Amino acid sequence: MRIAREFCEDRLAVLGLVLFLAIAAIAILAPWITPQNPYDLAQLDIMDGGLPPGSESFATGGTYWLGTDEQGRDMLSAIAYGLRISLLVATVSLAFAIAIGVAAGTTAAYLGGKVDTLIMRVVDLQLSFPSILIALILLALFGRGIDKVIIALIIVQWAYYARTVRSSAIVETRKDYIDAARCLALSHRRIMFRHLLPNCVPPLIVVGTVQIAQAIALEATLSFLGVGVPITEPSLGLLIANGYDYLLSGRYWVSIFPGIALVATIIAINLVGDRLRDVLNPRLQT
Repeated sequence: MRIAREFCEDRLAVLGLVLFLAIAAIAILAPWITPQNPYDLAQLDIMDGGLPPGSESFATGGTYWLGTDEQGRDMLSAIAYGLRISLLVATVSLAFAIAIGVAAGTTAAYLGGKVDTLIMRVVDLQLSFPSILIALILLALFGRGIDKVIIALIIVQWAYYARTVRSSAIVETRKDYIDAARCLALSHRRIMFRHLLPNCVPPLIVVGTVQIAQAIALEATLSFLGVGVPITEPSLGLLIANGYDYLLSGRYWVSIFPGIALVATIIAINLVGDRLRDVLNPRLQT
């Protein structure tokens, strides 16, 4: 209750949370609330291609509030479906990256010695390279596909969580309750994951909130560069790339509106993450 009360004291954070929940709801409910499935060829009409925002359909008489692209694809529907792909890739990769990073970081902090040195050298080596570079190399090896992008993002992100958990866990391992658990001859796995890990969750929540925004941005960048998701299931990044060639011809809506949706999603998540960081870390509170 304290965390919720302090979180709600920041109006920008509340606005970010409401915006993100609205975006997530649109993405989840896209098949039921959008006027068309933009990637079902049977629902597209070439006569509706390139219509500006607010135009009426020649085929159905409906209104395209955000216009259409060259194939007659409703941009409002395309953005909703694109959000589904972007959020799916980000959340799935986040879940697996956290699981791997938590296991590695907790093990390194608890066992220490050579195990800690080995794990942290791998983490340091990975973090010394830009994330986009590692992802590009991996996708050049794996090829395009949603599953390939998810695997690449897991490999890119796990090191952040490993370092975060290790930093918190090292402090906890020196406390009396860990010594008491060892005196009771509890198994290492039980001590690490039932006693040590729960006390490392607050900083993990903050890092996870920030990293999901970074994952969305990274996936959009990869798709924009043509190495991310396939064109049959485009995300926001691929929608922006598809409309890039039409900017100079005046058909700004094909690229600008997906870009606005992407920026709004990232800003909303960052607002929530910044407030959670302040609430969960008393040292940052004034």
